[in-house]
Amino acid sequence: MSDQTPPQLRRGWTTGACATAAVKAGLQMLWGGDVPSTVGITLPKGETPVFALAFTAQGDGWAEVGIEKDAGDDPDVTHGALIKARVAASDGGVVFRAGDGVGTVTKAGLPIGVGEPAINPVPRAMMDEVVAEMASEYGRMPDVEITVSVENGAQIALKTWNPRLGIVGGLSILGTTGVVRPFSCAAWIASIHRGIDVARADGLTHVAGCTGATSERVVQEMLGLADHAMLDMGDFAGGLLKYLSRNPVDRITIGGGIGKITKLAQGARDLHSKRSKVDFTALNEWVEVDISGANTALEAVTIAPELADRVAQEALRHVRLILKDAPVEPSIVVIDRAGKVLAKVGV
Repeated sequence: MSDQTPPQLRRGWTTGACATAAVKAGLQMLWGGDVPSTVGITLPKGETPVFALAFTAQGDGWAEVGIEKDAGDDPDVTHGALIKARVAASDGGVVFRAGDGVGTVTKAGLPIGVGEPAINPVPRAMMDEVVAEMASEYGRMPDVEITVSVENGAQIALKTWNPRLGIVGGLSILGTTGVVRPFSCAAWIASIHRGIDVARADGLTHVAGCTGATSERVVQEMLGLADHAMLDMGDFAGGLLKYLSRNPVDRITIGGGIGKITKLAQGARDLHSKRSKVDFTALNEWVEVDISGANTALEAVTIAPELADRVAQEALRHVRLILKDAPVEPSIVVIDRAGKVLAKVGV
């Protein structure tokens, strides 16, 4: 066994933090007449990161700065993206615009209204504060139009949940703390919550959460659900169901492979392989033949096909426990790796 301490994962900065830094540097150019090489900002929890400027441009009455996003050691699809902010005079107050690669909200239920640039409330507040700070420093009125853009943002957005959430044309400018913490579950779970909010605002009565692409395809085809009814649950069954218990939709279908649904059936709420395991000893008690030697839940079902129905029933029971008394009717769909339905209940 190695006695070496594993390296600490490096944190990064959100698109909202990058945009805020770009706004500050842009105002230094526009109002101060200088082009800084770096710019520092203060984040909501007091961190003071310093950003190098990757791009600058200036014209009559405007300045634009680009900051390359560093997501640290997090596998963030926006890592390395160039986040730009162009600043110019507005007719009054701070006005936000969506430039190339930043989306526009088209569905209700998100924290930003329909028709608005997809720049979330905390990044907006951070940029508001920077404008006020710089206006005070330079003796100006805090009347600034801010246009945020992301190079190749429309293409990057296709790898995110934005199209399903009704954010069209590009990425969202995100962040509640300004910090990207490596492999944090928080961002994924927050996206699940926004998916539920959008579904409710759109009046959907049936949504589905699936563990992967194959189960999502099977469940969507089986039930004829719209794209924005498909919640990107992944491993976070508990995060989805707990939020749904407080923000109900009439029906929820949970779909997944036999392995992950077995873990849900045994009470796990996080279905990731590193955070929950199938208990084969307990599983053996659900069938009349000996499956204790199975290496996977799929192998166990091959030995005892009736196990799939029991797994579906037990998963449904645990889903109901998480939902508590919420007016939500759940159902379960269990598939194999090829997408064949092994069992379903409540559908």
